[in-house]
Amino acid sequence: MKAMILAAGKGTRVRPLTYDLPKPMIPILGKPVMAYIVEHLAKCGVKDIMANVSWLHEKIESYFGEGRQFGVRIGYSFEGYVDGSGEVVADALGSAGGMKKIQEFGRFFDETTIVLCGDAIIDLDIAAAVAEHKRKGALASVITREVPWDKVSDYGVVVADEEGRIQKFQEKPKQEEALSNLVSTGIYIFEPEAIDLIPSGQVFDIGSQLFPLMAEKGMAFYAQKHDFQWLDIGSVTDYWSVLQSVMTGEVPGMEVPGAQIRDGVWVGLNTRIEWEGTTIEGPVYIGAGCHIEAGSTIIGPTWIGHGSHVCAGAEVHRSVLFEYTRVLPGATLEEAIVCGDYSVDRTGNMVRLDEADEIGLNNARDRRILPRKADDETVVLPAHGGAAAAESVAYSYGR
Repeated sequence: MKAMILAAGKGTRVRPLTYDLPKPMIPILGKPVMAYIVEHLAKCGVKDIMANVSWLHEKIESYFGEGRQFGVRIGYSFEGYVDGSGEVVADALGSAGGMKKIQEFGRFFDETTIVLCGDAIIDLDIAAAVAEHKRKGALASVITREVPWDKVSDYGVVVADEEGRIQKFQEKPKQEEALSNLVSTGIYIFEPEAIDLIPSGQVFDIGSQLFPLMAEKGMAFYAQKHDFQWLDIGSVTDYWSVLQSVMTGEVPGMEVPGAQIRDGVWVGLNTRIEWEGTTIEGPVYIGAGCHIEAGSTIIGPTWIGHGSHVCAGAEVHRSVLFEYTRVLPGATLEEAIVCGDYSVDRTGNMVRLDEADEIGLNNARDRRILPRKADDETVVLPAHGGAAAAESVAYSYGR
């Protein structure tokens, strides 16, 4: 069996994380979410994988290559063009349009194929799902889950009869218009004949166009219900919640990396923690090359990416810091995600760091701002001088 990973979208609902990363590259425990998908496919014996890519496509392609390190073969279908100034422009074709482009180019869909969105961690029994698909003689199957009614507007809603045959498909309806709380998980199984329904050379979506068309035509189109792990990263709130669940050990098979140096505290290599007056309540991961100054407070679940710096008097509560984040002296960060030049709270409210000095965050690679000295004065280096003074000795963690 073959697989396709849908990886071309811009991930607008997960901004600012996707300003500099394509959505499938968003990290969970330091590893891109798409890597978990590829590993699961390989574990299930699916070795041939296509991915449609567009937005920041080179980051996906450079990380996964041709898939050799995962024991699979990966191919890519780029959606976009080069403009008159030589710039690469992302121009996605929609989920179904991306499938059609792949099929017209090389007839990849020549057997039963599982298609997955590249933004969720799953442990679905793929063999069981495919067996049910074939047993029912389906042209297309959708793996579904029930969600709370206040969440239905985030998903494709499925209306099916007792045998699972889909009668209607609503793509992200308003809550008051939803006919069911049974939703698509973004995992589909297709026969080649289903791809023939997709028009050529135009933007076309699986959920809002292909599936309603199949339901309207009364085709062999089925919903499946399975008991499996499904960690969906559809929004910033979802991402924050998933990290909290993973860090607290609620997700089987996902362990915090690094060396555990205290109960609930894991660290990467060459990390410096000054324990005097410092409070760290796990679960907390502190990445390689981080500096945690004396007198700081970190309350978990918290993930601190490599190369970060938490200054004296700073507090970090239940947050996610991407790599090279500095939390300045006296700053308090609570239930936030810091990613590059942006900070966003768990509800999606976003600020740009250079437009909000009061937030107390900056780039830890900026060596002009050094840790405070014993007299509590901040040392600031000239922009082009004093580099030697900025270099630290080899960091280690104390106990």
